[in-house]
Amino acid sequence: MSAAIIDGKAFAAELRARIAVHAAAFERAAGRKAGLAVVLVGSDPASEVYVRSKGKQTIEAGMASFEHKLPADATEDALLDLVARLNADPAVDGILVQLPLPAHMDETKVIAAIDPDKDVDGFTVVNAGRLATGLDGFVPCTPLGCLMLLKDRLGDLAGKTAVVIGRSNIVGKPMAQLLLKESCTVTIAHSRTADLARVVRGADIVVAAVGRPEMVKGDWLKPGACVIDVGINRLPPADGAAKGRLVGDVDFASASQVAGAITPVPGGVGPMTIAVLLRNALVAAHRNAGVALAAGAI
Repeated sequence: MSAAIIDGKAFAAELRARIAVHAAAFERAAGRKAGLAVVLVGSDPASEVYVRSKGKQTIEAGMASFEHKLPADATEDALLDLVARLNADPAVDGILVQLPLPAHMDETKVIAAIDPDKDVDGFTVVNAGRLATGLDGFVPCTPLGCLMLLKDRLGDLAGKTAVVIGRSNIVGKPMAQLLLKESCTVTIAHSRTADLARVVRGADIVVAAVGRPEMVKGDWLKPGACVIDVGINRLPPADGAAKGRLVGDVDFASASQVAGAITPVPGGVGPMTIAVLLRNALVAAHRNAGVALAAGAI
C-alpha cells in the first residue's frame, strides 16, 4: 500500500483564510485590529527568517504585527521590561518571545513573565496547567496543529491508541494531553524507551517529535497507522550539494509503504505552526476585547 499524504501546507492555507475572515469581523466589532507582538533577541539567521514570516502572515491575515528586536547583548532586565510593557499594551493581544534566547538569559523566567492570557505560544506554566487539568487555555501551536491534521484525516479519535515519541514541554507533553482529551489511549515514548519499535507498532496514531532524523522505520508501524512527523532535520550535504536535504523523524520512504496516512517533511506539520499561532492570537483578541467568537469557528 501507499499512504495518503496529509497536506499541511494546504490545510494551513485554508486555516489562514478562515482567520482572515474572522479577523476582519473582529476589527469591525472591536474598532481595532487583533495584535500580535513578536520579540527577537540577537540576530540568529534562522530566527530572523521565522520572525519575518510570522510578521508577513500576520499582516496578510488582517492583523496588526508588532516586531521588537533587541541586541544579543541586551540585559535580561531589558527583555523583562519589554515583556511588561507588552503585557500592559491594550493593542497587543498575543506575545511571542522567539526562542532560543542568548545564554545569559533565563528562558523560564522570561516565559513566566508573559501574561498567560497573552501567551499565544502556550508555554507558561499557567497554560500548561490549564491543559493538564482540562481547563480552557492556550495550547502550544505545533501540537495543536498536529491535532487539527489528525481530526481532519480521521474524524473522531476516541478509542484509538496513540504513541507520542518525544517528551518535550513544547510538543511531546502537550500532544499527549490533547490526545487524552480526545479519549485516545496514549503512550509517551522517547529515545530511551526499551524496544521502542514494539511500542510504536501497536499504535493507530504515531506522532514523532524526538529530533532524530529518519529514526522511525516503516517496519515499526502498524499497517494503516496515521503518522504525524514533527521532526525537521537537515542531513549533511551529499554529492556536492550546497546543503543537505530536510528530513523528518520518520523514514518517509519506508513508512509511506505501511502507513495509511502520513505528513511529509517539508510541507506537513511545519506550515501549521504559524497558522495556529495566528489562530491563538485571534482567540486572545476576542477574549481581551470581550467580543464573542463562535465555538469551533477557527
